[in-house]
Amino acid sequence: MAEVLVLVDHVDGEVKKVTYELLTAARAVGEPSAVVVGAPGTAGKVKESLASYGAAKVYVAESDDANGYLVTPKVDALSTVAGQASPAAVLVAATSEGKEIAGRLAIRLGGGLLVDAVGVNSDGSVDQSIFGGAFSVKAKAAKGTPVISVRPGGVEAEPAEGAAAEEAVSLPAVDAAKSAKITGVEPVVGGDRPELTEASIVVSGGRGVGSAEKFEVVEKLADALGAAVGASRAAVDSGYYPAQFQVGQTGKTVSPQLYVALGISGAIQHRAGMQTSKTIVAVNKDPEAPIFEIADFGVVGDLFNVAPQLTEEVAKRKG
Repeated sequence: MAEVLVLVDHVDGEVKKVTYELLTAARAVGEPSAVVVGAPGTAGKVKESLASYGAAKVYVAESDDANGYLVTPKVDALSTVAGQASPAAVLVAATSEGKEIAGRLAIRLGGGLLVDAVGVNSDGSVDQSIFGGAFSVKAKAAKGTPVISVRPGGVEAEPAEGAAAEEAVSLPAVDAAKSAKITGVEPVVGGDRPELTEASIVVSGGRGVGSAEKFEVVEKLADALGAAVGASRAAVDSGYYPAQFQVGQTGKTVSPQLYVALGISGAIQHRAGMQTSKTIVAVNKDPEAPIFEIADFGVVGDLFNVAPQLTEEVAKRKG
């Protein structure tokens, strides 16, 4: 069975959920092999979790330079391994970094670039959701090794046993003149809430919240549920909440177990970023709001009456 390379998305040795989704997607095409790029010692921290999602091999590309430059070491690592292993495909996360890695790698390998996939099939084709989720299409690379960027939340991660046999990869020296060097790292201050794309529960607010000050009603419910906070584009554009929390076609794609939409009408661009959520609860004053078309549970009412009651009830049940 041909290998399928998966670039491991991790932060300081903590594997992101999208990596498990990539390993699951890779199993449809062949045998998943994880590629770990990072500082010395990184692979040791992540090997066990990669094995639990079916990684047959773990290619270890560790060096002091790996975390010192943007994109280049990861492209080098994938290119080197692809040259040795002749994989059936290469999978990366469709994040802002992942998309750049995928584009550069496809040029190096002379393969087709398949972007923003929400499913990977046994014949090497991918499923894509386009025009804000209005159409589903299939695409396939016409030549070379397909390089596929997979939308976070697009594929459901499923555990599987893998040997995770380690294999060292020597990274070429980075040409500093051609690469962007990282001169400083500042962590995003997100408080104690889970990261948006990793969270199993997301509570989002829309234009109906009315102001930045009133977004507290969304945060209180999120904190009661142990959830991440999201926002619609309308809320972000109106200055109610920071752009890093935007859910939708031009924001982040989420696929939690529970998605609560407060004061969100449900424009197709927003729905494209959350419609794969397992259970959707919507609260909106407008009974005709499009969000109710995809909601499992809908409440027609004022979110400022409904959400505080819900927060109170959750706190009671937890107590």
